[in-house]
Amino acid sequence: MATPTLAHFKLPQIDNEPMLNYAPGSAERVKIEAAVKAMVAQGTVEIPVVINGEKIFTGKVSEQLNPSNHKSVVAKYHEADAVLTQRAIDGALAAKEKWESLPFNDRVAVFLKAADLLATKYRYKVMAATMLGQGKNIWQAEIDAAAELCDFLRFNCKYAEEIYSQQPPKNASGTWNRTEFRGLEGFVLAVSPFNFTAIGGNLPAAPALMGNVVLWKPSPGAVHSNYLVYEILVEAGLPAGVIQFVPGPAEEICGHAIASPDFTSLHFTGSTHVFRKLWREIGNNIDNYKSYPRVVGETGGKNYHLLHPSLDEDGVRHAALQTIRGAFEYQGQKCSACSRAYIPSSKFAQFKKDIVEEHAKISQGPVTEFHHFSGPVINKFAFDKIKSYIDHIAVDDDSEIIAGGKCDDSVGYFIEPTIIVTKNKFAKTLTEEIFGPVVTIYVYEDADFEATCKLVGETTQYGLTGAFFAKDRDSIVKGSNLLRNTAGNFYINDKCTGAVVGQQPFGGGRASGTNDKAGSWSLLTRFISTRTIKESFVPIEHFVYPSNAV
Repeated sequence: MATPTLAHFKLPQIDNEPMLNYAPGSAERVKIEAAVKAMVAQGTVEIPVVINGEKIFTGKVSEQLNPSNHKSVVAKYHEADAVLTQRAIDGALAAKEKWESLPFNDRVAVFLKAADLLATKYRYKVMAATMLGQGKNIWQAEIDAAAELCDFLRFNCKYAEEIYSQQPPKNASGTWNRTEFRGLEGFVLAVSPFNFTAIGGNLPAAPALMGNVVLWKPSPGAVHSNYLVYEILVEAGLPAGVIQFVPGPAEEICGHAIASPDFTSLHFTGSTHVFRKLWREIGNNIDNYKSYPRVVGETGGKNYHLLHPSLDEDGVRHAALQTIRGAFEYQGQKCSACSRAYIPSSKFAQFKKDIVEEHAKISQGPVTEFHHFSGPVINKFAFDKIKSYIDHIAVDDDSEIIAGGKCDDSVGYFIEPTIIVTKNKFAKTLTEEIFGPVVTIYVYEDADFEATCKLVGETTQYGLTGAFFAKDRDSIVKGSNLLRNTAGNFYINDKCTGAVVGQQPFGGGRASGTNDKAGSWSLLTRFISTRTIKESFVPIEHFVYPSNAV
């Protein structure tokens, strides 16, 4: 039985986790170098399936490789199957009533404590796992596995508190109206991606905070860091069964979970193809469910930078530098990465000069060489796919590579950041999602600015992020209005990546997802079912109304 709620508790002040700089010689630089060195020396980690708090070593094992050195195995993880998936479902449902009935302050305390543990005790360990397992350099690991994940955990608590405070403003005489925000009836399936440890943690944590129980299927490319996050939640007091950790084959685990009558929601980040496939399966099972499932997903993007002819020399250089960052940070493996750039003809000469000169300064290498800006892509499949787009340019008469283009997978999966210029407004590299360090430039005539804004929206099916660079306010307003439906996250004179929880809630529409905005109150409302309660205090004396009088 849950402890009675004897007070209304107010959360501590919630702020963004301060980001550390990791300059050479700094205390944090020493600590992350030591953490990476220790993890390398530790060798391959063995990761179990965890159901109802029990660590299960199934014997069916897959490997997570180090993308900087694919001969090195970061982790061997045991895989769940349909039988264990059902066991996880049963255990989660058994844990649901007690978890959901816990007072809000007790549920919140788990996630606030987890954030503090991550920010202090486990910061460098989770960062090291993200670097070695997912190919991130120090800065990319810091903004992801440390800062953003802490922000998700803390700001979710703040938004949940605000949601629970929303109560009916009116009560008729002799009655009391109130609203209860309960968890969904059933279990949530969280399917997380390789590219952000923070997303991996948020996908199960957000619905769990709202009183749900969750099956978490992590990406094969991020099992190690995700398991560390799971262990932090357990150390913070998460009861057994609330989140079940079930790595393994997606088809078997997701297929069995979605077929269950108790399936109530999908929380997904990954490819558009997989998301649509899962949605179709959910639709095909609609008659079997106890309730209509909530489908929440963020998928791909074909994100853009668009420059306005009004830019001066400083503005063009700023846009070029932001394009380097937006396109090539974390090797373009961000859902929000800049993959296409539209440059007015009057500014192209300077933009090309600036971006090529800056590109020449990019260093690339393994994440254990801490000075590199660029590292590897995640695996062989990604390497081959991205390379095929670069190879395509050799047979495309309308396109040319003006910087980069080299590919080498002899040791790690390294693809040089690549800049393409095309004359074809619907070139393959302008229209298809690549998810790698490749950006394609299209040069438009200055007089065709409005038509180019329309072109941005018609070129791809996606609508995730976009950035517009302009000097005067009239141009900014005009461009912003013309581009309104092309991006769920829109940036003015800034790169199209780097959304911060509590500042820019993240998500896009069109083929990019359901636009439920991770890092906001709106996402949390997708995982609650509202019950309205009316209580009457005074008995009625008869059933007729005044209008019934003769």
